[in-house]
Amino acid sequence: MKQNLTITWHGHSCFSVSAGGYTLVLDPYDESVDGYAPLHLTANEILCSHGHHDHAWLPAVTLQTSSDSPFQVRAVRTWHDDCHGSKRGENLVHVIRAFGKTLVHCGDLGHLLTREQKEQIGPCDVLMIPVGGFYTIDAAQARKVADQLSARVVLPMHYRFGECGLPVIGEVDAFLSLAGEYPVIRYPGNSLVLDDDTPKQIAVLQYQK
Repeated sequence: MKQNLTITWHGHSCFSVSAGGYTLVLDPYDESVDGYAPLHLTANEILCSHGHHDHAWLPAVTLQTSSDSPFQVRAVRTWHDDCHGSKRGENLVHVIRAFGKTLVHCGDLGHLLTREQKEQIGPCDVLMIPVGGFYTIDAAQARKVADQLSARVVLPMHYRFGECGLPVIGEVDAFLSLAGEYPVIRYPGNSLVLDDDTPKQIAVLQYQK
C-alpha cells in the first residue's frame, strides 16, 4: 500500500515524522537552545539520539495512545565526536522505515561513517543530518555522509540562523555551497511530504514558532 510520509522540522535537530495516523518525534530540545520557542508537541513515540538536554527533552512531548505503529525503527551506534566517544560519548543514528521508504536521523553524529556503520544504515530516501560543525560533523563531512548513504533527500539540521541555534555552530549556507548535483529547494514552511516521486534535493525547511 502506498502511503506518503510527512516530515516536519521543529528547529535544531527536532523532527516529527507522521504516517498512517502515527507520529514519531526525534530529538526534542529544551528551552536552553538560543532563539527557539519552547516545544509543545504531541506524538505516539519519542526517539532520542543521546541524552543531552538539546536532544532528549522528553517533557516537550505529550504522548498519546494509538493503533500499532507503521514504522520499523532500529538504531546504529556511532559517536558524538571523532575520537570514539572520549569527548562527548555515544550517538545513535535512527533508521526508520515505513511504506517502502527509509528515513535516517543522524542525531549529533561526530565523524564520517565506517564501512560497517554505512552497511548497517544502508541507503535512504531522507537523511536528516547535522551540518553546523563544532559539536558534530561540519558541512563538508555532512556532504560526504550524504554520498555514503546515497541519500535522495537531504534535510540539514543543527545549524545556526539569525538568533536561533547554538552560538558556536555554523550556518546552513556552507553546506548548501557544496550541493553539487543536489538541487537546493527552500520550502516556505517547515514540512515536507515524501512520496515515491519526490526528486533528489537538499530541502531547506523554515523554522516556525
